[in-house]
Formats: sequence, C-alpha cells, structure tokens
Amino acid sequence: MSKTSNSKSKIQNPKSFFSKILTIYGRKPVLEALQDPNLQIYRLHLAESNRPSKELKQMVKLAEKRGVEIRTHEKKALSRISKNGRQDQGVALDIILENLIDPEEFLQSRESFRIVALDRVTNPQNVGMIIRSCAAGAIDGLLLAGKGNAPLVSPLTIKASAGTLFKLPIIRGDSLFKTLRRFHEAGSRIYTLDSHAELGYRETEFSQRSIFVLGNESEGVSPEIEALSDASISIPMNRGVESLNVAVTAALLAFCTSSS
Repeated sequence: MSKTSNSKSKIQNPKSFFSKILTIYGRKPVLEALQDPNLQIYRLHLAESNRPSKELKQMVKLAEKRGVEIRTHEKKALSRISKNGRQDQGVALDIILENLIDPEEFLQSRESFRIVALDRVTNPQNVGMIIRSCAAGAIDGLLLAGKGNAPLVSPLTIKASAGTLFKLPIIRGDSLFKTLRRFHEAGSRIYTLDSHAELGYRETEFSQRSIFVLGNESEGVSPEIEALSDASISIPMNRGVESLNVAVTAALLAFCTSSS
C-alpha cells in the first residue's frame, strides 16, 4: 500500500515548507479532505494494523488519483504523527496551508498588528465565520494554538469561512498560553473579551501590537489565559442583552479596532 512520491525533491526550502503543514486525523475528516479539490494534500499516513475497509480503499484511490504520497507506519509511529493515537482511527493526512505561519516568523515580519486569538472555541461554524470576518476586516492574523478549538480544516469550517480560510494568516503554536506569553514578551498587549468588564472596547486606546482573545462559547476565556491579560474589555449591551455570539464579537473587533 505504500507509495513513493517525487514531492520531496521539489521542496526548495524544507523548513519553510513543513511549517505550512497541518496534520488532521480520523477517517471521516481525512476522507472529506481528500475529496475537497480546493485543499492541497501532501501525504496520507496509514497504520499497518488497519483492517481492510471500504473507507480505506476509497482514501487510497483518491490519494493515488491526486498524486499524493502514501505511507504506512506502525501504530505507535502513526500516533506520533497524528498526536492523538486514541482518536486517529489509524489514519492521518498532511494538508498544505500556505497561509500558516509560526509565531516567530509573524513577529519578525510586522511592527504593528491586530490579532484575534481563540481559546477553546469549539463550534466549527463559529470558527469559520470568525475567519471570514477577520479576513474582511482590520485583523492581521488569527492565532490558533494548542488543542481545544474546533478543527481548522473541516467541511463546516471551510463552508462558514466562504473560502477565506486560505486568505488570512493563521498563526499556529503548540500552546496558546506559551504563544501568548511570547507575544507579550515581544511587546504585545493582550485583551480578553468579558461582558462584565467595565472598560468598553470603544473607549480603549489599543497598542500597536494588540491581541484580542475570544473564549469558549459558554465558559469564556480560561483562567490561565485571563491571568496573562493586560485588560478585559466589553462590548456595551442594551435592553438587558447579556452577550453576543463569539463570531459576532469577532466581526465587531475586526471592523472597529483599526491599527491605523
């Protein structure tokens, strides 16, 4: 089942190339990604212990048709690739996203910026709509680090983003806490959104390097992220409305917090 590809020989800058790789796992997400002609696929990974199935045959057929390299691994090796051996179901897929950027590269490329960071936003439609609003507005990048958020590459996310997933710089780190701390050390100010905060977003004078953290749909920003925050800001509400959908909040920030 293994297949050799010439893709390696075409890589001009391996370090830069592999920083653009996003690995997804699970049979349904992998199959759906292989079926999406808009996605650039680099490599399909399969566990040697997989039992023959219709799904696996379809994956292999699609990968071969698209000229995607296929590799088989021992189960433990695949678990290291997927980083989730309990849920990968014996398959993983490397997707190339040209707009992926690591934190250091982003910091070195910009003197000033507005970033939206997501802390455990689990609804893929919300993530997709946030990407769309950020891409359309005055946001320079979306920070998605660590686990807990909805998958960046899924049919629902891609559909809700209306194709803008591939236009907005996506900053990826291993840990949201560590990545935010690194940005903080580099002179960024971190603002968390809190409906109970006394400081309104319209009255806030934002710094040249600002990060807005949007929290989980029901629990808000996690305590460890809140501890990093320089300020909590709110969006004033009328008529007793307590809060807005997280995607609506992102849209307001994208169009009302210009860095100019």
